[in-house]
Amino acid sequence: MDYILQTNALVKKYGGATILRELTMNVPKGSIYGFVGRNGAGKTTLIRVITSLHKVTSGEYSIFGIKNSDPALAQMRKKIGAIVETPSIYLEMSARDNLLQHYKMMGQSPDRLEEILRLVELSDTGKKKAKNFSLGMRQRLGIAFALAGNPEFLILDEPINGLDPQGILEVRELIQKLNREMGITILISSHILDELSKLATHYGFIEGGHIVKEMSAEELHDACRNYVRVVTDTPDELNAALTEMNYSFQMTAPNEAEIFTPFSVTPFVKALDKRGVNIVTMSLQEESLENYFMNLIGGNRYA
Repeated sequence: MDYILQTNALVKKYGGATILRELTMNVPKGSIYGFVGRNGAGKTTLIRVITSLHKVTSGEYSIFGIKNSDPALAQMRKKIGAIVETPSIYLEMSARDNLLQHYKMMGQSPDRLEEILRLVELSDTGKKKAKNFSLGMRQRLGIAFALAGNPEFLILDEPINGLDPQGILEVRELIQKLNREMGITILISSHILDELSKLATHYGFIEGGHIVKEMSAEELHDACRNYVRVVTDTPDELNAALTEMNYSFQMTAPNEAEIFTPFSVTPFVKALDKRGVNIVTMSLQEESLENYFMNLIGGNRYA
């Protein structure tokens, strides 16, 4: 398999704090790689390292097969487009003037300006100033900046953070279009896991500055278990009953549990009834990306 980005035992320290801890990851060429982690897990730090905003403390990485120790990587980085945190937009300018200014700052000819505006669906905004754009429009303008250099690898740090449902849909469709129609490999850093599950072809799960697991979307689907969600009207008694029955489960509320052990409904209901547990609702569910991630890192939503 060809990889756009590979890291090997990366360490990044700030003063006495270690932010990245022996981080090793592999981003396949042509993928939409969901970089999953809680706030503060090290996602943005890793992005800042590979976009040359920060130097690595130890370890190594390669982009397009060129190692970070090779001076040729500086030239290769021209094939990368990135949005790290909030894109810098001139609020008093139109979308076209913003993109034109970005081209000037890059020292490049704006020969693809109109094409990119059409691609991000901002070509019909005319003289409308960016200060009057929705958050989704501003985010798409930021992606237009990242596309100005005709990148083969696009890095997006929290691209849907703060967007309303319509803005999320617009950005999602744009990302899919860039990947499927233009063949751009995309790394998306996000903590909004349900949205990532609609986009990603591969995943890297980070916790405490360390990649705890990498997998394809197909492998994640196979790993996510079906479970039964049970709600009772007897708070705090369900936990004890399921523990006594030796079931695999997790509590999501005092009177609610997700049960992973397969069982037959009638004997199960009778067994709980004997223990004084009355079932209100019971439904078959598929484990979400959020649940999988929390179980992977040893987290628990209800304590």
